[in-house]
Parts: sequence; C-alpha cells; structure tokens
Amino acid sequence: MVSGNSDPTTEVTAAAVKVLIAGGFGVGKTTMVGAVSEVAPLRTEEVLSERSEGVDDLSGVEEKTTTTVALDFGRITVSPDVILYIFGTPGQDRFWFLWDELAKGALGAIVLADTRRLTNSFAAVDFFESRGIDFVVAVNCFDGAPVHTIEEVQEALDLDPAIPVRLCDVRDRESAKAVLLTLLEHLVRQARAQLGVTA
Repeated sequence: MVSGNSDPTTEVTAAAVKVLIAGGFGVGKTTMVGAVSEVAPLRTEEVLSERSEGVDDLSGVEEKTTTTVALDFGRITVSPDVILYIFGTPGQDRFWFLWDELAKGALGAIVLADTRRLTNSFAAVDFFESRGIDFVVAVNCFDGAPVHTIEEVQEALDLDPAIPVRLCDVRDRESAKAVLLTLLEHLVRQARAQLGVTA
C-alpha cells in the first residue's frame, strides 16, 4: 500500500486494528458488520431450531429466525495507514465461551444495545470492563422501540461518564460508520490520557 509520503515508491504496511461488535441476542451485530464492511462479510448464521426453544430468550425479537453461532467478520479501510478488522460476537449465552478468544488482540469494542431489552447489555459492558478493553455503547434505534436520551442510557447501564454513547441505525452505512469513528476517537483519547498528552 502506498502512503502519501513524498517518495511514492516507499511502501508502508497499514496498521491492522481489531475491534469487536458485541451485545445481546438479536441486537443487530450481524447487520452492522454487513453495513460497514467493504468486503463481503463472513457470517456464521444458522436457522434457529427446536434446540433453541426454552434456551434462547426471543422476547422482543420474536420475528428473528437466524442466529450467529461463531462470529461475523468484516473489514473497512479507515485510511491508507489503518484498516479495521471487525468481529461480531455471537449474542446467545450458550456461545459466550467464544468471546474470550474473539477478544484476544482487540483494541476496542462496540457494545450494541436495544432499548427494548436494555438489561441484555449489562453482560457485554461487564465483559469489557473486567478485561480492561475500551468500549463505546451504540443504541440501535429499532422501529417502534422506546426512545431514550443518551443520558438515560448512561444512567440505566451505570456507565462511566467518559464512555461515549451514540444513537444509531445499524442498517444505515453512514450511521454505523459514525459509531466506528466514535470508537476510534475514544481509543485515541484514552491512549493520550495514558501517555499524559493533553493536546
């Protein structure tokens, strides 16, 4: 990949940045990966079967017919120097053992939330807090879902005021990209704070 340096023959290797999109079952993780990825996303979706009856909580997402059983994967080039590799986690409790593997090497994460089932976000918030992985919260605004302000979401999830919260529609590419940008800006701020850089 050629950078914007004065010498066009100088090749630079783009920095690969791994980020996770996590959250409860049916919150829109697969949709978000598909919306932002510049390549055809890898999906490991399977049709919900009888095995999920009595195991998976479909309240609020009764129309959902498929589920991610391993991960979703996409890629987006932020600049000639930075490429984001995006991993969507499975949302069902029985697949959470995969989260530790997926989190290895992740620079940051997006916790996707649904106001119809906001309590389903607690586990993801706890996961990243306990591992010291920086994250932002993105509220996927579903049609007909209760509308809450950012401040109400912060209070309901008991978030540190420094953790950004955004309202979004993950079906919309620009809205989903804005969430990724919010995460990157948050990661830069956190890195500067750790280095004691104020400007």
